[in-house]
Amino acid sequence: MENVSVLRGSREILSNVKLTIKAGENVAIIGPNGSGKSTFIKLVTRSIYPYYTESGVCKLFGREDWNVADLRNTLGIVTSELQYDFHNETTGFEAVLSGFFSSIGIGKNHIVTKAMVEKADKTIDLMEVSYLKNEKFEIMSSGEARRFLIARALVNEPKALILDEPSNGLDIASSLNLHKIMRKIVASGANIILVTHLVSDIIPEINRFVFFKNGKIFADGKRANVFTDKNLSSLFGVAVEIGENNGFCSIMTT
Repeated sequence: MENVSVLRGSREILSNVKLTIKAGENVAIIGPNGSGKSTFIKLVTRSIYPYYTESGVCKLFGREDWNVADLRNTLGIVTSELQYDFHNETTGFEAVLSGFFSSIGIGKNHIVTKAMVEKADKTIDLMEVSYLKNEKFEIMSSGEARRFLIARALVNEPKALILDEPSNGLDIASSLNLHKIMRKIVASGANIILVTHLVSDIIPEINRFVFFKNGKIFADGKRANVFTDKNLSSLFGVAVEIGENNGFCSIMTT
């Protein structure tokens, strides 16, 4: 992104954003509510577009124009809202298969191949929920359903996976399991762009941080330079100290 701005009515939601994320980077996008994180995601997923300026550039994998269905094969996306798009009658396995078609569940017009079934099984195994694959979403916990949605995003072997507030609605045990799954995803070769306001979601493999505040990039850089008590306190407007244990972080007020 180069000089990218987004308007909602007459209000500027994002202002002159300049940001490049390279292949191979695992990045955390952090900011308080209303900072522009959600708008950033919508730009990346092509749900919205920036307003036009001669100097503005917004490219994904070197291209400005994408068919959204084709983009889903390159960029995986998991949001907590996506979970509520699936009907309760949908099984976990059907949800994962629907990733091949960028659809919500499997329709009569979808032709499911043997290779798709095998790939779906493989990603479900990676998420450690094979025992639930024939169960319906209505009986699953939020954490279990979230794992199936991550598997759905991974079936096309995307170059990067965007996780938007992945622990939203999860209890402590489910959040810890999610962190383990995130580390497995990185180990499998996919890169993660984590969008969150919770530092507890940050796994050790993430070493670049982009802070959003009031629609602008407040800070951007490596963990040691950006992820500091001073920057985080300024970002959220409250004095905090960062604690760390084996690469995982916690926050304490001061």
